[in-house]
Amino acid sequence: MEDSKEGAAVRVAQIPRLTSDKVFSALGTSAAGLSAQEAEARQRRYGKNVIQSGKKKSRVLVFLSNFTHMMAILLWVAGVIAFAAGMPELGVAVWLVNVINGCFSYWQESKADKATEALKKMLPSYVNVIRDGQEQKVLAEDLVPGDVLTLEEGDKVPADGRVVRSSDLQVDQSTLTGESNPVRKTADAVLEENLTNAEMPNLVFEGTSVSEGNGRVVVTQTGMATEFGKIASLTQNMEQKESPLQRQLDHLTKQITAFALCMGVAFFLLDVLFVHNGLAASFIFALGMVVAFIPEGLLPTVTLSLAMAVQRMSKRNALVKSLSSVEALGSTSVICTDKTGTLTQNEMTVNHLWTPAREYEVTGVGYAPKGEVRAEGKSFSAADDEELEPLLEGGALCSNARLLPPEEDGGRYTVLGDPTEACLLVSAQKAGLDPKDVERRMPRVRELPFESRRKRMSTIHQLEEPLDGATRVAFTKGAPNEVVRLSTKVRMNGEVVPMTDSLRSKIMNANDSYAADGLRVLAVAYRPIHRDEPGVPASVSQYTPDAIEKDLTFVGLEVMQDPPRPEVAAAVAECRRAGIRVIMITGDYGLTAVSIARKIGIVKGAHPKVFSGLELEKTSDEELRRALKGEVVFARMAPEQKLRVVENLQAMGEVVAVTGDGVNDSPALKKADIGVAMGVTGTDVAKEAADMILTDDNFASIVHAVEEGRAVYANIRKFMLYILNSNVPEAVPSAVYLLSGGAVPLPLTTMQILTIDLGTDMLPALGLGSEPPERDVMNRPPRDPHEHLLNKEVMRKAFLWYGLLGAAASLAAFVFAQAQAGWHMGAAMFGVGKDLDPTYVRATTMALAAIVFTQIGEVMNCRTELASVFSVGLFSNRQVNKGILFEVALIVFLTVFPPFQGVFHTCPLGLADYGFLVLLPPIVLALEEGRKAIVRRHLGIDRNGVRIEQENVER
Repeated sequence: MEDSKEGAAVRVAQIPRLTSDKVFSALGTSAAGLSAQEAEARQRRYGKNVIQSGKKKSRVLVFLSNFTHMMAILLWVAGVIAFAAGMPELGVAVWLVNVINGCFSYWQESKADKATEALKKMLPSYVNVIRDGQEQKVLAEDLVPGDVLTLEEGDKVPADGRVVRSSDLQVDQSTLTGESNPVRKTADAVLEENLTNAEMPNLVFEGTSVSEGNGRVVVTQTGMATEFGKIASLTQNMEQKESPLQRQLDHLTKQITAFALCMGVAFFLLDVLFVHNGLAASFIFALGMVVAFIPEGLLPTVTLSLAMAVQRMSKRNALVKSLSSVEALGSTSVICTDKTGTLTQNEMTVNHLWTPAREYEVTGVGYAPKGEVRAEGKSFSAADDEELEPLLEGGALCSNARLLPPEEDGGRYTVLGDPTEACLLVSAQKAGLDPKDVERRMPRVRELPFESRRKRMSTIHQLEEPLDGATRVAFTKGAPNEVVRLSTKVRMNGEVVPMTDSLRSKIMNANDSYAADGLRVLAVAYRPIHRDEPGVPASVSQYTPDAIEKDLTFVGLEVMQDPPRPEVAAAVAECRRAGIRVIMITGDYGLTAVSIARKIGIVKGAHPKVFSGLELEKTSDEELRRALKGEVVFARMAPEQKLRVVENLQAMGEVVAVTGDGVNDSPALKKADIGVAMGVTGTDVAKEAADMILTDDNFASIVHAVEEGRAVYANIRKFMLYILNSNVPEAVPSAVYLLSGGAVPLPLTTMQILTIDLGTDMLPALGLGSEPPERDVMNRPPRDPHEHLLNKEVMRKAFLWYGLLGAAASLAAFVFAQAQAGWHMGAAMFGVGKDLDPTYVRATTMALAAIVFTQIGEVMNCRTELASVFSVGLFSNRQVNKGILFEVALIVFLTVFPPFQGVFHTCPLGLADYGFLVLLPPIVLALEEGRKAIVRRHLGIDRNGVRIEQENVER
């Protein structure tokens, strides 16, 4: 054998083209297998047949990373500043926020990347191999190229190999291709060009399983050189990207840090230049303002928003493994979806029957035998229709599948065997036939298995009573063009008539019409076998396709498809409204893929671009990106090709979600901004590589998850708006104090400012994190991934509207308290002992309370962007309600209990004071509701935040 990797690759590529005898020679082995000595030598050369693990990041470093990102560092610094300013209680509180968030984030995302381990679990431990001419069991890891394997039904394939002997060998390749239909394997050489490895009928692959039959295989590749190993390598070597939210939070932290430091420097200089305080006193005052401008509640709010969304999503059949993945869903602009089981029901269903006499419609979906056969406005049964009975009997008898009824009420029928053959049994039952009774009347005596070369299968059955001298009958099903080519007669109107060119054209026109709709078509024919018939062997065991599959009588066509899920079309339409493109990437054939894509609304145009895997290999990245801007469908995709599509979409600036269920999908799932695995049909590998798992394998659940993801981002913005607007009423009174040179007293002390930031503001802000999605959230386009959390709109609204309202209310309360005291502003009040002056203390207490009561109205305003808060229910958010009750209780607590009055410079308030304060929330709420109403009227939006035209369309 050649040692060079390049030479080995060339040699393996030619293996499918060789006959079985030449395969042994090319791989340096024989039908008797390798010798023990040669196997040892090859293992030293090629290594163990194992999937190698990638280098993992230390769990300690993973844990510490939750405490060393930008926002966490800012909070550590804020704690240090608090200690330096002589406020150790504040420093401890800020640090506790950091510790709790870091631990919670680590706990949520502590599951290690187990994709490689999941790959290993799919491989068998022991295998049957022929060495030194004897069959023996060896460890799968000890296999080497050139070993001869024996495979039986139920075995997992331990390495890539070439089939050299096959007895109805069928392999389930869904882990690699994503398509659930078993693939028949042959020992014949393949001469057909333009086939991918997965399409080669004489190759088997590591990680797949034998669903039926048995065979012998010569190992061609082991370990990381297998198709399985290549996928593992792609998955392992992929760098983990930051989520859009993580990038946004890092940028936001830099913005806030710069803003807080600028404000601190400004207040320090103003205090020194205008008030003429000492450097130490000015520095402590400035440090307090810096801490005041840092949103300590941002991390808890982000975590709570994500956690609440995770809970809501789990109730809608979506399990999220990583908190940051939730928001990534919300910014998704493209969804690359598989077809089988996600867009479709993964239940092959016969929906039409066709005979030369008439066309029938078959009702009912799935493997449950519920439905009927209808034509010309009435129901038909097989017993009453001479055309229908042989068609359905032939389909049911020429099948190896079995239907299993549900084990419990409300369960689903399951299939053993080929789904295509299973749906033939279902169609027979819908017409009143019992497949078991048919099989009893015509027991099978011989099978001529399906072969890709012949494109058909035949079964021979014994007749209870001779029919026109025939003691046996052969039923053949397969590709219509092949069956029609071998048919010399046609059953029509209860009679057998000669096949004519006109009838042949009629049959093929019907087939082409169905195929154009992406439907799969099987033709059924039969042939009576007479005793002592010339050319037919006397012994059943000697029957061959050449002897049996000729002079057939054509009966009809069975037309089937894997039907789309009923809710998918609406979900795709919702994606279109939300500005999200849906691209189908499937292992199925292009015509079928386009048909399904058109039915569910993914494709609207007359001529979408359809890429096969082979075409994609010949396409440059530039050409691919041009095609990705239009309507495109990808069919017969290999794992690395699906990965390439995702990489090009990301290079175009798209935020990409990818769905998948097989091993073949794992590289794309891991590369995507959000990987979505199927929970029912998905492999462990796909689930480990993904960020989210669908418990119902339903595309509509992805759309619900996108909605929740958008709500998360919106809620974080609402939090930012709410937190920032309290900075203005904190800063404006201090600025007035500084600019007046101290002549106007400081309406708020540093401790009162920090009381707002870490006390009264925190819980209502956290409550905004649990706000459910607004009604119009899926009518907006995906947000620009480059748009920042703290954008101009948020800053304008926070500082120039909400903030000024709060500042005005705070100063009005301060002035109200001064007026109540008779405006005696003297030295005794504002001199050395000003902090002890009862009038001043009452005025600062009122300024503090006014900000708190204003924030009650502001938190209600922040719950919706444009919709009226009354449309979602003023008190419908329980977390916000609890936060409001807490902040009112806290302000009362700090003003009533003497131990806290000295620390926070507060005093008890009277009835007149509370009468003034309770007017603030409704005033603030009314002003904002008026502003929103004006904006809605200008934009043509109703009070629910939905565009009026859209609402009319939905009605």
